Amino acid sequence: MEPISLPEPGIPAGNSSSVPQKKCHVLVGVTGSVAALKLPLLIAELLKIPGLEVKVVTTERAKHFYNAQEIPVTLYGDEEEWQLWKGRSDPVLHIELRRWADLMVVAPLDANTLAKVANGICDNLLTCVIRAWDLSKPLLFCPAMNTAMWEHPITARQVEQLKGFGYTEVPCVVKKLVCGDEGQ
Repeated sequence: MEPISLPEPGIPAGNSSSVPQKKCHVLVGVTGSVAALKLPLLIAELLKIPGLEVKVVTTERAKHFYNAQEIPVTLYGDEEEWQLWKGRSDPVLHIELRRWADLMVVAPLDANTLAKVANGICDNLLTCVIRAWDLSKPLLFCPAMNTAMWEHPITARQVEQLKGFGYTEVPCVVKKLVCGDEGQ
C-alpha cells in the first residue's frame, strides 16, 4: 500500500492544480565496468529532469571507476546493507530500496553482474535489490563490457534471460573502447 501524500499546509485538499506532483523515484545501479566512470555525468543528467529523485546502489568494484564525492545523491553499497540491519524488526535495505523505487536503471551492467542476475545469484546489495525487484515496475539494464566479452555466446543467452524476466535492454553502442579496441 502506497503512503498517502497530504497536501502542503495552506493548500486546499480538493484543489488538484495546486497539489504538488509525486516525485518519481529512480534507483541507479552501477557495476564494475569501466563505463562506471560516467556515473557522475549520468546522475547530473538525471537530476536535470524535474520531479525525479535519484539514489544509487553501487557494487564494490564499481567504486574503482568514480569519485563518490562527485555523486550528489545518496549512495549505497554492501556496507550500508549490513549496518542497517541489527535485529528481527529492523528494515532490510535491499527491500526498502525496492519499495522506494518506481524505476531501476542498471548502468553500466558489467559481464559479471549480468551473469549473476541471469542465474539468480544475489551476493551483494545490488544483486539483492534486483532479485527482489517488483516485476510490475520497469527495470532497464545497459550492458557494458569489452567487445570480446560481449560477443561471447553466453552473453546473448544471459541478456535474453533478463529480457525474459521482463527487464528492458538499453542496447550497447559501437565506439572506441577504453582499451583501444573499436566495437560494441
